[in-house]
Amino acid sequence: MPNPQTALNQDAYRTANTQATITVSPQDLPLCCPGPGTALWASHPRVYLPIEDARDGRIVCPYCSTVYQLTP
Repeated sequence: MPNPQTALNQDAYRTANTQATITVSPQDLPLCCPGPGTALWASHPRVYLPIEDARDGRIVCPYCSTVYQLTP
């Protein structure tokens, strides 16, 4: 869940989709978006992305269009 305390220190968190492509490793699975470092005010409902089933190891978040790339 995104941190509910983001209003206390807004500069400490990144805004949603500030990076076009995010590389993830198998240790990061299961993959969900938004990630834990996303500010609560800039987030959308959490969605789990089945990147391990993608043929090319890429998946796009249906809410914010962030592209995730799985490393081998």
